[in-house]
Amino acid sequence: MALAKRIIPCLDVKNGQTVKGTNFVNLRQAGDPVELGKAYSLQGADELVYLDITASHEGRKTFTEMVQRVAAEISIPFTVGGGINELADVERLLNAGADKVSINSAALRNPQLINEITGHFGSQVCVVAIDAKETAEGWMCYLNGGRIMTERNLFEWAREVCDRGAGEILFTSMDHDGVKNGFANRALARLAEEITIPVIASGGAGSMEHFRDTFIEGKSDAALAASVFHFGEIAIPELKCWLMNKGINVRL
Repeated sequence: MALAKRIIPCLDVKNGQTVKGTNFVNLRQAGDPVELGKAYSLQGADELVYLDITASHEGRKTFTEMVQRVAAEISIPFTVGGGINELADVERLLNAGADKVSINSAALRNPQLINEITGHFGSQVCVVAIDAKETAEGWMCYLNGGRIMTERNLFEWAREVCDRGAGEILFTSMDHDGVKNGFANRALARLAEEITIPVIASGGAGSMEHFRDTFIEGKSDAALAASVFHFGEIAIPELKCWLMNKGINVRL
């Protein structure tokens, strides 16, 4: 039996509130991150991802306190990311109760950080998030919340991330983010072929069919979404029952 596919709500946190945008801009508020996380846990989400999207120095303290509150309220694994640049940041968030950390820009700037995290805390703790966009040069990776294009190709970088021992990859297609037209399944399927660690699909969920398609066509191990959950467009229990009826192995 194949591993169950995971459904993962993502909560972008800014100044203590959950926010959601389109193509990484035009943010609107979606509620209290702890209360939302608790609701998703009760609804049957498999995991949660919390991203501190403005991880400035002052934001860190607020975010760490929020992580402690989340850990006290939910019973499912959760990943936290944003502003993680060194082992001390990882330790602080794990001590606050997080199960995994997600690194993105810091990994691109200092790939050795992946080896350090996995060496100290184990592969299962290290999720590498990759924000990429299809350009004339191919799929290219971006830094700083999608603001700065790098010279790294998505597939080449994903292979290096895998070789350095990361536990999984969270791939967001920037052009699909918040648009609700479906996930970047061709790129996801290629990632699944080229690397041996799980891939979480992010960017594009707008219907139940999109989740089914990314599990079948995109060969994704997990699907992450935000606005369709935050604004009540798709309910997790109904989504999981629907997927099960379509032959997708999910945990009910």
